[in-house]
Amino acid sequence: MRKVLTAAALGLATLAAPATQAEEATKMVTILTSEEPQTQLMSMVLTMQSMQAGAAAYVLLCGPAGDLALKDAPEAATAPQPPKGMSPQLLMQKIMEQGATVEVCAIYLPGKGVAQEALLDGIGAAKPPAVAKRLLADGTRIMSF
Repeated sequence: MRKVLTAAALGLATLAAPATQAEEATKMVTILTSEEPQTQLMSMVLTMQSMQAGAAAYVLLCGPAGDLALKDAPEAATAPQPPKGMSPQLLMQKIMEQGATVEVCAIYLPGKGVAQEALLDGIGAAKPPAVAKRLLADGTRIMSF
């Protein structure tokens, strides 16, 4: 009888563990480097879904994905995508309106040969020590695209 109770207790503990882990993951870091519009859009969709589930979101745009942050973004960043006709840049802006922080990698602006003024309002250049702190913070989940 004792073995049955122990097994039942272990089973209940196993069921409770995923909920506890989900509750602890209150921060989401999305690292986006892909230049592919569907991948960019999906990263924004999943970031928005994470926010709706209660996570505080931070988005880091590096390499070609940094172009999403440009006022004069390429058509791939602004063109509507199926199935809802949303562009990666527009959904990124909606995420920002909901409280997400969006930054470009520290080397994006110098590498692109543009200044901070080229970026959409509210988007800055990341500082590596601050990004590292976010990545290592307890309760943080990291998505990379």
